[in-house]
Amino acid sequence: MTTRTAVLAATRRPAWQLVAGGLGAGLLGLLPWLITGLRLPLQNLWAAEVMPEEMPLALLPFNQYALTLLLGMLVWGPAVAGLLARRAPLESRGRAASFAALGTLLVTGAATAQSAVVVSDGLRPDDPRADLYLGGVLAVIVGSVAVGLGVLILLARAPRAAASAGATVAALAGGIWLNALIVPFGDVASAVQIAVLGYARWVPAVLVGAALVWCGTGGVGKVAAWLVDLALLWMVPAALTAVSHAAGSRVLAGDLEEMGAVAVEVFFQAVGPAGVTLEYVLLAAAIGVVGSLARVLARRRPS
Repeated sequence: MTTRTAVLAATRRPAWQLVAGGLGAGLLGLLPWLITGLRLPLQNLWAAEVMPEEMPLALLPFNQYALTLLLGMLVWGPAVAGLLARRAPLESRGRAASFAALGTLLVTGAATAQSAVVVSDGLRPDDPRADLYLGGVLAVIVGSVAVGLGVLILLARAPRAAASAGATVAALAGGIWLNALIVPFGDVASAVQIAVLGYARWVPAVLVGAALVWCGTGGVGKVAAWLVDLALLWMVPAALTAVSHAAGSRVLAGDLEEMGAVAVEVFFQAVGPAGVTLEYVLLAAAIGVVGSLARVLARRRPS
């Protein structure tokens, strides 16, 4: 056994620890919902008239008004697992990512299955709108899980230029996750919470700026990574705002064509000069430039 192989074997964590780390990260992602008590939100197409406190328990906030929250939770947990897996030696990161992904999938898979069964059992049995609603929210959940796995793999295994894109998506998900911790889903925000949210909304931009510094400069790949990261920061929050606005409108419920038209209109408003996403891009770019210059100067400073 070579010295390098011996060191790698000595530092390789057992599989059960890696899976446990993924499990913990998955549960961490669900924390904003766990702290609410897991009571399923009222459903517009519920078969019986019930009070909010009489709704069954669900491991996910299965609701058209919680689509953004679902994405944030189901991406942030795997992102944390990916960051943990990247700490493994380079030769064993693939193994670490695989076991971490297994742990997060055990959490998200169980939560998705339990929530889908609970909602399916309670919706109106002969209403086609109920099937459309169930399938639509499930599609968002499954898509969010897929995005989370992609982010996990990028953060755990990809070179920095590609991993920075995963870090950007993770930062956006982390912002959603943080907002839901400050004001849990279904709660009415107090004046203090609103003030805190005013500062918290800048967290994703700061994290993306840090990701740009971590990515580094020099070469076509890293320049492309900066452009992609800033484009994601510009477009994704606007897209989430547009989808949430359209899907959460009772007036548009069931009218897919009108929902799509409204979503497009809101999206272009959000990415335009009147929106806030451009401010996020400017802040992240400024942090990236200043931080990168500071790194260059630090390297040139004589020891």
